[in-house]
Amino acid sequence: MARRTNLDLDVLRTFVTGFELGNFARAAERLGRSQSAISTQLRKLKDQVGVPLVQKSGRGLALTTAGESLLGYAKRMLDLNDEAVDCLRGADVEGWARLGLPQDFAESWLPAVLARFSRAHPKVRIEVQVDRSGPLVEKTMKGELDLALVWGDGLNVPHAERVAELPICWIGRADWPGVPSLAGEPVPFIAFAPPCAFRSAAVAALDKAGLPWRLVFTSPSLSGLFAAAEAGLGVTARTTIHMPKSLSVLDPKSTGLPALPSVPLALHHAEADPSPAVARLKDILLQTIRTQSD
Repeated sequence: MARRTNLDLDVLRTFVTGFELGNFARAAERLGRSQSAISTQLRKLKDQVGVPLVQKSGRGLALTTAGESLLGYAKRMLDLNDEAVDCLRGADVEGWARLGLPQDFAESWLPAVLARFSRAHPKVRIEVQVDRSGPLVEKTMKGELDLALVWGDGLNVPHAERVAELPICWIGRADWPGVPSLAGEPVPFIAFAPPCAFRSAAVAALDKAGLPWRLVFTSPSLSGLFAAAEAGLGVTARTTIHMPKSLSVLDPKSTGLPALPSVPLALHHAEADPSPAVARLKDILLQTIRTQSD
């Protein structure tokens, strides 16, 4: 009987991380390894499978047909490995975990987080509240939530940590004609009512550029903002998280809109020393953020 080849999960994680992040230099930084160590792992993987997995593509690397096949299998193997480890580590974890997060994540990152957490910790009861960042921070400080993922840097708030930085983009219809077509009329702007970090950033950028603007639509719902943009009422400023495929990121250079800054993302904790259930939810949430925000 032919001897079976056992693929190294550690090497597979490097392989998957490199292509998820776009290059192996970033994978080396994420995984805490030198680039030479990453290269050694890739050579080992090629030797194990016996066929080339990557090929030159301009200045970078691209997957071969075999590499594309392996990438799919590798992701499934790593997901199963991580699920098994989560389950064994958290088999006896019980209690409650209460999470708050903005609308941006409710239909994008949240399903994956909840699915992974519930499989690993079936004895934990989880409660989720979707709201704007301000109320979520208040509820966490009052102890009504255990964790809250919110827009902001978390400065001057106890038990908060900055976990990511995401670019703010102008979003609208691909056929939005741009500032020059307005002939001096105000930029039609779609936004939440204040306080809103995205609204403040966009207004500051427009004012600095000397561009007049007018609020044409406001809504407490993110889907409402995107619906107004889809209808062609104007442009909004958000991250691309959960952006509908019918909308596009508008290039400041071609539209005449000012460049926008990035927005920090912070995780707030009700307690400095959370319960095991809350700590496990935090771990899974942070892993999802790192994967999705790169």
